[in-house]
Amino acid sequence: MTRAQAWLAPAAALLVGGSGLVYAWMRYLCEPRDEFALVNHPWQPLLQHLHVLAAPLLVFAVAALWAEHVWRRVRSGYPRQRPTGLVLFVLFFPMVFSGGWVQVAEGELARTAAVWTHALGGTLWCAAYAVHLVLHLLRGKTGPSGESAAASSRSA
Repeated sequence: MTRAQAWLAPAAALLVGGSGLVYAWMRYLCEPRDEFALVNHPWQPLLQHLHVLAAPLLVFAVAALWAEHVWRRVRSGYPRQRPTGLVLFVLFFPMVFSGGWVQVAEGELARTAAVWTHALGGTLWCAAYAVHLVLHLLRGKTGPSGESAAASSRSA
C-alpha cells in the first residue's frame, strides 16, 4: 500500500464521517432560531452537500484499500489479526447503499427506513473504523512476526 493510499482512507473517513455526524446533529438535535426556518442550523445545507459530495471519495478509498490491503492478504493466507476489518467490510455496503436510498426514497416509511439504516450503519462503521485504527496504532509498527510493517507489506 502506498503512503497516499494509507492517508486517503482515514482522511476520507474523517471528512465523510465527520460531516455526516455534524449534519445529523444539526438536522435532528438543533432547534431552529426562527419558527419559520427551513433548516435547524445555518450551516446544515453546507454540511449535507459536503457529506454527499465527499462520499464517493470514501468509496474510492475503500476500493483502493480492498485491492492493496485486504485482498492481497486474503490471497496470501495472511493470518487474521483484527476482526474489526471484517466488521468494516460487513457495515460498508449497507452504509453506502442506504446513503443512495436516502436521496431517492419517496414514501415516508421508505425515507424513514433509509435514514435509520444509513445513520445506524454510518455511525457503527465510523466507530469500527476508529477502533480499527486505534488497534493498529497500539499494535505499533511491527507485524505479528516482529518484522517491520514496511517489510511485511513488501513481502505480502
